[in-house]
Amino acid sequence: MKPLARNPSSMPVSGIRTLMALAGEMPDCLHLEVGEPDFPTPPHIVEAACRAARDGFTRYTPNAGITPLREALVEKLRQENGLAVSVENITITSGAVNAIFAAIFSTVDPDEEVLLPDPGWPNFELVPRCYGAKVVRYSLDKEQDFTPADFDAMDRLVSEKTKAIVVNSPSNPSGSVFPPETVKRLVEFAQRHDLYLISDETYEDIVFAGQHISPARFDAEGRVLGLFSFSKSYAMTGWRVGYLVASAEISSVARKIHEPTISCVSSISQAAALAALQGPRHYISEMVTAYRRRRDLAVEILKEYDLFSYLPQGAFYTLVDISSCGMNSYSFARSLLAERKVAVAPGETFGPAGGNFVRVSFSNSDETIAEGMRRLCEYIHARRSR
Repeated sequence: MKPLARNPSSMPVSGIRTLMALAGEMPDCLHLEVGEPDFPTPPHIVEAACRAARDGFTRYTPNAGITPLREALVEKLRQENGLAVSVENITITSGAVNAIFAAIFSTVDPDEEVLLPDPGWPNFELVPRCYGAKVVRYSLDKEQDFTPADFDAMDRLVSEKTKAIVVNSPSNPSGSVFPPETVKRLVEFAQRHDLYLISDETYEDIVFAGQHISPARFDAEGRVLGLFSFSKSYAMTGWRVGYLVASAEISSVARKIHEPTISCVSSISQAAALAALQGPRHYISEMVTAYRRRRDLAVEILKEYDLFSYLPQGAFYTLVDISSCGMNSYSFARSLLAERKVAVAPGETFGPAGGNFVRVSFSNSDETIAEGMRRLCEYIHARRSR
């Protein structure tokens, strides 16, 4: 038989998914690898979806999404993000993953280059690689809490083929929140090199210190594409609803891409998303309070074992340094799972800069985090002494 398609066949497998699959076969495993809220979807959102289904709201919707949801997002973006947009700038997507796909496919051609954060979420790499675009990584400085610091080095990465830069704050995997001056410099960097700036703002509501700033606030040219999601803010990962905010020209192309890929987002899920926007927000603050408490618990245990290196300011992750163990992060994660029954995400799946780390998620109970962090820290010390 003829060979399969070259680009998708050569794509790496996400290390997060690999560890999740292994951990799923271990019923008494402590899960610190999963990057989704452990809270249920708020009941008023679930009821809105049930009502939509009962009322027969079960047919195709426009490629761009239903108008009431886009109108509600116009107001949300104005009030919460300081952005003045219209419904023509908003495209409803099947989660933020689909928004990333639409954003990169709309702006980058095969053989062109995309600048990606290192460390950064694996899907930032998988999307361009699946159709032949090239990825070039820019470093996030560990000494600066995993934020971009060396803009001179970033300048040197730009070539005539560079088309876009991906930015992620609050960050997966580090939990860093970029300060406003850094966000502004990133937009200026994109302007200086005539690049599109693709901003993943999935964790915008999960901030413990500082303030989330949308890069589009500093953009007057329409070069910033904002990617947003209902998954983390409203505990709606399985509902698969996100949205892309971009210029009318880019949005028009993104909707064309929807037709041969997803056609449209589930009508029932869009009804649920509209209810999320229109309903109470205390659920978000309660989840953020829990994540902050869990972060503090994990940090105190890291300090107790002399393994603390920085304080995550958002999202629900931290990177733990395993460089003293003499193992790559995949081997470490597999051994930790086999020997101590704790699942973490290998840092290498987030890029070369993640090789000396594992990612820990705070999206589990206080008891699980406390026990899992102690087992992790004890294992690091045990490996050090071998």
